[in-house]
Amino acid sequence: MGGAVSAGEDNDELIDNLKEAQYIRTELVEQAFRAIDRADYYLEEFKDNAYKDLAWKHGNIHLSAPCIYSEVMEALDLQPGLSFLNLGSGTGYLSSMVGLILGPFGVNHGVELHSDVIEYAKQKLDFFIKTSDSFDKFEFCEPSFVIGNCLEISPDCTQYDRVYCGAGVQKEHENYMKNLLKVGGILVMPLEERLTKITRTGPSAWETKKILAVSFAPLIQPNHADSGKSRLVHLPPVAVRSLQDLARIAIRGTIKRILHQEAAGRPGLRSAPRFKRRRVRRRRMETIVFLDKEVFASRISSPSDDNNGDDADNERQEEEEEESKASELKPEPPVNFLREKVLSLPLPDPLKYYLLYYREK
Repeated sequence: MGGAVSAGEDNDELIDNLKEAQYIRTELVEQAFRAIDRADYYLEEFKDNAYKDLAWKHGNIHLSAPCIYSEVMEALDLQPGLSFLNLGSGTGYLSSMVGLILGPFGVNHGVELHSDVIEYAKQKLDFFIKTSDSFDKFEFCEPSFVIGNCLEISPDCTQYDRVYCGAGVQKEHENYMKNLLKVGGILVMPLEERLTKITRTGPSAWETKKILAVSFAPLIQPNHADSGKSRLVHLPPVAVRSLQDLARIAIRGTIKRILHQEAAGRPGLRSAPRFKRRRVRRRRMETIVFLDKEVFASRISSPSDDNNGDDADNERQEEEEEESKASELKPEPPVNFLREKVLSLPLPDPLKYYLLYYREK
């Protein structure tokens, strides 16, 4: 079954398509999506499908379709310093994108039912931190994952500014989910076959908005057959950063501001332009279909699909011209200016490595 937007050839083209179809609408969300390559969260043998707007599932590992994640990120209205709880955190793909926006003073927690998926998420998080240049372009709020059923969260847990649930929520659990929110907070979850945004406007006041039709696998109910007792999930405590860590954040922030000023004064330092391979017709999504434990987005063809072949021929010619220009003007590989600047500082090597989070390329 086709996705809501055309397949991309790489992560940037996937994001271009999501923007064209109006699933990504804000610059902050776009930056987060571009910073983390979706293919990095796939098993190697399935990476050919990473840039299609389709869900992927292998065993307990699951990724929703990119258009779903786009709508979720936009609906959460994320800002630096907020606290976020991801119920059914899975591979950690969404949590890592959220962490790029929350910054160093946010809170980023995830609850996942399957221990093998938590191990997978930790491996992917470690890979991102150690290898991605995007890590140095953002101040990152690292996710913390705990194992357990998200319907058994300890009642004395702190409330959050933002909450997302990645499984279908039954009506009887709606209030349970709402109580995880602070006043002013936003909850996004599949409720009664609709991706729903709920804003807590007061202690007992709520605003509800239906975003789009979806069909998710339902939440798994707690099973107490063994002991008959509930296994409460205790979320990580909100830790206070050390003075040493705060100093690292401040120094890196200062260096980034200097680099930004230098780049503004010398246009040659700016990143080389990306080249778009093809134009994409905008399509609207009518519904999401759940099939064999995967979430898919159906699409409606745009009216222009019925035009005569002249438009298609012109479009193909434009695509060929764009591809020809792109091949002649291939941009140089990106330079990690922050890393280069830190390594050039007159500091002892251990301090340089600390400022770089001991990352090795």
